[in-house]
Amino acid sequence: MERNDIINFKALEKELQAALYADEKYKRENAAKFRAVEQRVASYEEFRAMVLASHLKPLDRKDKMGGKRTVLWNCHTTQGCNAQDDATEIVQEKTSLQPKTSAEFYRDWRRYLRSGPERYQALLQLGGPKLGRLFQADVGFGLLGELLVALADHVRPVDQVAVLEILSSLANTGRFTLNLSLLSPAEKESCKGLFQKLQAMNVPIPTKEGFNQEEQSLREQNGAPREEERLLEELLQLYQVDK
Repeated sequence: MERNDIINFKALEKELQAALYADEKYKRENAAKFRAVEQRVASYEEFRAMVLASHLKPLDRKDKMGGKRTVLWNCHTTQGCNAQDDATEIVQEKTSLQPKTSAEFYRDWRRYLRSGPERYQALLQLGGPKLGRLFQADVGFGLLGELLVALADHVRPVDQVAVLEILSSLANTGRFTLNLSLLSPAEKESCKGLFQKLQAMNVPIPTKEGFNQEEQSLREQNGAPREEERLLEELLQLYQVDK
């Protein structure tokens, strides 16, 4: 067996641990989100705090002041969970982002895509159709806002069609209206700013096969339908953006 064919079982084990941890975190926070909705929390801040604290464990009766501690109340702030934290710090080679599940996307988005431009390019790379399939059931807690912020901060006229497709796919995911209502004030402003930028863009329609540029311009002047404009109008309503 050649050296390049040797399997690195240690690296595979770490990748598996990281994937399991990301999946457990996603499910835990999603369950906390539903508990918060059922309890009818008073504000978004209270809702967010409840979800972000979903990893905390209740104290046992034996865990008294001055006594021997048997349960880790917050493992994310203790040295006892270094092994778990190490699994989340695995360095990934700079390859294309190709998640197969929403949990994998959530893991890669939070761990590897730290900057706004990186996140924006990853969204364009995946495209609206694949994002729609990944989040068909639901967009994880807090993720919708982060997606909108990344798009709003880096959208370019040349990407208008791709961004509209992404927004359309996200609007057709499960519990979209609920996730939209849970956006923070800053995220709602970013969403509004995104649509203002899209409205201000004047992207020429690609020349269709069989028409030269002059014929294409004539068709537009004669009222040929612009799919992008119609889609943008629909999205303004779905995202509840005031014109």
